Amino acid sequence: MKKNAILSGDIADRIAQQALSRRGASYAAEVRRLLDAALQVMSACGTATRPRVTDIVTAAGLSNDAFYRYFPSKEALVTALLEDGADRLGSYLAHQMAKEPAPEEQVRRWVEGVLTQTDEKIATTTLAVLWNAGSSGEGLAAGRHPASAPLATLLHGPFTALGSTTPALDASLAAHAVLGRLSDHLWQRTTPTPAEVERMVTFCLAATTVQHQPGTN
Repeated sequence: MKKNAILSGDIADRIAQQALSRRGASYAAEVRRLLDAALQVMSACGTATRPRVTDIVTAAGLSNDAFYRYFPSKEALVTALLEDGADRLGSYLAHQMAKEPAPEEQVRRWVEGVLTQTDEKIATTTLAVLWNAGSSGEGLAAGRHPASAPLATLLHGPFTALGSTTPALDASLAAHAVLGRLSDHLWQRTTPTPAEVERMVTFCLAATTVQHQPGTN
């Protein structure tokens, strides 16, 4: 009897875990629908108006209850969009950099990859999200690009291979510079020239060769 009770408990746990797993997959799908719908609606609104939660859930085919199950506010959704965008861009850059064995070319791929965000279609959506982030204390309104820290991490390896004695700092400086120019182009609705891209690559590579001299200003 005791053995059967234990077996019953194991079965109950397994069934409960299966149910939770199915529910978790369903919840993840709903979150993705909300994120995709928010991108769609914000892109359509541009920088003219900020969409309401109702607009987003309608586009997602969900309810307000579903929205607030995952996000306490629209600002929380915008923050999630920024993080999601940073993750996607980081994955894309890592993939591009992995194609090159030489650190110099990895840095070039990183710079060129970041600046692909000035493509008209991508830029429209990115600018809309950043504009919506202005009311949430995230992104450019907080004085930084939301992807700066994670994208800078991708440069640590190449910068170390190129001889930088402070790769984390140099990568951070390079990321702020390139992402700063990206932000300029987004807001000005322009794209960098080939000469500007080449200059930014040269600038980032130069950052690895300038070493701090103790006692100098």
